[in-house]
Amino acid sequence: MNLRFSALITPLFLLPLFCPAADSSQQPALLPKDARLAIVGDSITEQKMYSKYIETYLLAVAARPDVHVFQFGWGGETAGGFAVRMQNDLATFNPTVATLCYGMNDGAYHPFDAATGKRYEDSMRAVIGKLVEGKVHTVVGTPGAVDSKFFVKSNFGTLNAATSYNESLASLGQIGKKLSAEFQQSFADVHTPMMESMAKGKAALGEDYDVCGRDGVHPGANGQLAMAYAFLRGLGCDGQVGEINLDFAGKATASAGHKVLSTAAGKVELESARYPFCFDGDAKSSGGTRSILPFLPFNADLNRFTLRVSNLASARAKVTWGDEVREFTKEQLAAGINLAAEFSKTPFDEPFKAVMSAVGAKQAYETNIIKGMISNFRSLSGDVQKDPELGVLLDGLRKKLASTHSKLDAQVRASLVPVKHTVAVTPL
Repeated sequence: MNLRFSALITPLFLLPLFCPAADSSQQPALLPKDARLAIVGDSITEQKMYSKYIETYLLAVAARPDVHVFQFGWGGETAGGFAVRMQNDLATFNPTVATLCYGMNDGAYHPFDAATGKRYEDSMRAVIGKLVEGKVHTVVGTPGAVDSKFFVKSNFGTLNAATSYNESLASLGQIGKKLSAEFQQSFADVHTPMMESMAKGKAALGEDYDVCGRDGVHPGANGQLAMAYAFLRGLGCDGQVGEINLDFAGKATASAGHKVLSTAAGKVELESARYPFCFDGDAKSSGGTRSILPFLPFNADLNRFTLRVSNLASARAKVTWGDEVREFTKEQLAAGINLAAEFSKTPFDEPFKAVMSAVGAKQAYETNIIKGMISNFRSLSGDVQKDPELGVLLDGLRKKLASTHSKLDAQVRASLVPVKHTVAVTPL
């Protein structure tokens, strides 16, 4: 599907496929085979954290190496600012799907008023309308949230700044929801899971546990995971990573994406092309993704790697997966346990980190070429028409940028290697 945007550059991202897509019957409607996802937003997007989680999830967890992702974050930007650059910049990638996350700057860091709402609605309407015109399905995201302790601004008079601005952001989110329905596009509520996980996290870990960053606005890894959660849900991801069924009276079986290599005495050796999402950090640090898990249903909704054990004779058993051992009842194992949720260390941790590192390098390059060069090409359109030699020089630069980007994208896909691992169940 071709994006109906005119641009001074040709798409950088028309790459060959390196792996087959998942079964089409399991593909979310928004991400058909060879989908191209543009992740668009302000400085929170330019942090390249929730965008990195989304891309890594789609490639490794959902096993969709046919899907390509490009992030277009721009610090300080509003929806109106993106409307100015979107034709030129998005044509770099020619997306079929886009996620939008604006509102933090559009709210102007003061209490909500009608003028602010109208300005945001007009800008978002222009952006969504242009995307729809270009046949780009849009996931309209709400703005996130500000931290209830660390957001301190002077523009709120006697009002509590964090409470007032979160109310403003919620109001902007309702405008986005209305527009998504009007244009018949998808919607991602980013604000609510951030607010809910922040309230629960601070209640459990104390007010100093920041979910929206120590500056009150830019989330660390924990809050960024909540943002990724909202957008992955908005993209239609079902969260089913895989199922392993171990029968003590027979053999083991596994779902698509996982191959049983051997079965013996309550032990199954597997090779998995699909990874569970893996977490980092400790149970209290906002700088890692692990600490927010008790307050966010990420594993339940998006990260289900289920082990079911049947015909177990004992009332309890220990399960060994990698270097970690956990105990479960017969009933728990028969119903199924989520390995991704129950085990803090997994055999996938290092391979997952390698994929995310490659994604991070690629997305960092995307920021550099968009902000440093490609977006600036807009100012040269008149000069190119007058000076063909300048056009030739720019074409050479485009090809060089495309070549480097293609190599980085190839490195991402080369990092997606099958993982061999063993699950052992020992009756107690």
